[in-house]
Amino acid sequence: MKRHLVFSLFVAACLLSILWRPEGPLCSPSETQTKASPEQLRHAIRLSADYLIRACGEDGKFVYRVNLNPKVTPSPRYNMLRHAGALYALATYGETHPDERMRQVLDRGARFLKKNIAPIPGKDEMLALWSHPEITGILKPVQAKLGGTGLGLVALLTIEKVNARATPVDYLWKMGRFLLFMQKKEGNFYSKYISAQGGRDDKWTSLYYPGEVALGLALLYEADPSPLWLRGATDAIAYLARIRAGKASVEADHWALLATARLLAICDRNKGAFPRKAFLDHAVQICESMLVKKATHPEGATEHGCFTHDGRTCPTATRLEGLLAALTFLPTEQKALKGRIAVAVREGISFLLRSQVRSGDHAGGIPRAIGLLPVGHSQFKPSFNKRATEIRMDYVQHALSAMIQFASP
Repeated sequence: MKRHLVFSLFVAACLLSILWRPEGPLCSPSETQTKASPEQLRHAIRLSADYLIRACGEDGKFVYRVNLNPKVTPSPRYNMLRHAGALYALATYGETHPDERMRQVLDRGARFLKKNIAPIPGKDEMLALWSHPEITGILKPVQAKLGGTGLGLVALLTIEKVNARATPVDYLWKMGRFLLFMQKKEGNFYSKYISAQGGRDDKWTSLYYPGEVALGLALLYEADPSPLWLRGATDAIAYLARIRAGKASVEADHWALLATARLLAICDRNKGAFPRKAFLDHAVQICESMLVKKATHPEGATEHGCFTHDGRTCPTATRLEGLLAALTFLPTEQKALKGRIAVAVREGISFLLRSQVRSGDHAGGIPRAIGLLPVGHSQFKPSFNKRATEIRMDYVQHALSAMIQFASP
């Protein structure tokens, strides 16, 4: 009897996932064949920027996640790295669309970020972004994640371009010093600083933290051309290039591509000694791996342009960020690769635009997936469909960043 009841509940959940549809994007197949016009792209960028602006409360904290399905209650968690990422995307938008409402949001968001930035014990000359359990909602020791300080630095330096002198330069230096303190002589990093566990900790490593740090240090160098910042950034990317050299397949490290674009631009301006070939080879490796692993969806399918088989938006958006950055520096001898990237990018941007919620309270939001998976899909799970309709601030941030890059001249 109990087994029959469990089976009945499972079937009911499956049927609900098939029949229920959220507000917004789920487009007809014909829409997938229409390339986005410049005006459609500009409108989509405005919608997503407005979503993040509306999502920022008076305390500077963003609404972390909502679910388009009113039957699903989002968990009350928060992530400071994604908070910094949202500020970075909004500040990038604000560079070309400055207005008072945007400045106020950036100011509130930065103040909330700084409330969680503090020295590490015994080293007042360093500042780190801390994750506190009362904010994250996760019962783990108070810790400073490497990528948090890296992205926090990226956010504050990008905000400087909109709200000049919002952060004193010595404050930014202290964040940079923490990043260098976490770097090992080989160029890699400790991923966390946990005071309760003795300080620097590398039991766990993150794919994205080194690229986030390299981007932060590169931006810091642009604001304050000290060789310390440039060396830290180049050592970080050089380490990644060394450990990945010769591999047929590497991780989809979009942050490394974003950092590489900045570093190569610095190299071109300064004409200094720089491992340019190693950086370019590494970038080509990442781009090739992204394209080879890209899912194939037939033209006309709702998921056409998505990089994954299950229609998720965030993996597509992050890959587009990296590929678009690579298009700014790949040399002419990579013409064939650049052509393949251009096609993937156009299709991927169209996919993101189709995924966007276009009206209602959540206009501009980007759900986790473009639609629900049918029961017969190879990756179907009721838990996937429960989250498919979730809008999280990093889904919006990465899509917004990719669209801004695509729209840039």
